[in-house]
Amino acid sequence: MHRKKSLLLLLSFIILLASACTAQITPTANQLPVVATTSILADVVSRVGGNFVSVTTLVPPGVNEHEYQPSPRDIAAVSDAALVFEVGLGLEQFMDAIIRNASDDITPIEVSSGISAQELLIPHDANTAEQQHEHTTDPHVWLDPANVIVWTENIAAALSARDPAGSGTYQANAAAYIAELKALDEWIRSETARIPQEKRLIVTDHMLFNYFAEKYGFTVVGALIPSYSSLAQPSAQEIAALEDAIRQYNVRVILVGNTVNPTLAARVAEDTGTAMVQFYTGSLSNADGPAATYLDYMRYNVKTIANALSGE
Repeated sequence: MHRKKSLLLLLSFIILLASACTAQITPTANQLPVVATTSILADVVSRVGGNFVSVTTLVPPGVNEHEYQPSPRDIAAVSDAALVFEVGLGLEQFMDAIIRNASDDITPIEVSSGISAQELLIPHDANTAEQQHEHTTDPHVWLDPANVIVWTENIAAALSARDPAGSGTYQANAAAYIAELKALDEWIRSETARIPQEKRLIVTDHMLFNYFAEKYGFTVVGALIPSYSSLAQPSAQEIAALEDAIRQYNVRVILVGNTVNPTLAARVAEDTGTAMVQFYTGSLSNADGPAATYLDYMRYNVKTIANALSGE
């Protein structure tokens, strides 16, 4: 009897595992099944595709895209998709494993194509006498709404090429969304105008705010992790140098993403007498949260930053 129950449990486990490994995208009738890597990108794809597409998101809301490990369900979703959209610029390193294991030859559409990407100078070995650096591209382009306009145009073009019958709808949706993005840009300019120039100093958990800073007149004093990825590890010398810079420039706040461990930021904030403020970085909130869409995400972050830096 005991052996029979054990066999039944084992059979149930195998069935569940097989089901997970063969997960299918199940769009409603006439919808195009597409995949987007992050929740931010998925929201933009949904705005352009409207009711004509069914969007599957790989990295769930609240999960750090730099730490994400793909599952068999992700591989199945990508294999079954008509189109796969990614930010690109080196952001989604986890996509390599998915593509290697997908059933078909998949070529993701890089929505950041055409954006003038910034380069970061990253310390390569902080422990050598002559510190070496390496150049790497900054993938956090969505922190400038003008770059999301490029995303929108690329998404509309890709959907139109794949589904010519829906092209008129995709182009109309894109035009309407671009108008909202332009209005967002004007609102950000108005909201940040209340921050005095001498207070427009930013320290973040990792290097992600360069596009925003360049667009809206902020200075990035430094980051706890001098890399575009939150997985890198700073040296003691780098933390000491950052704390010196925070004191020298009288930085008011350290901005910490909601998907990273805040322990290091809390320590530096305590050392320097600086406030620690959390905001959203590579992920939207859940649907009932304050950053459920890209537009909400930007408004929430800008209000958070403006209030912290202006002392309100």
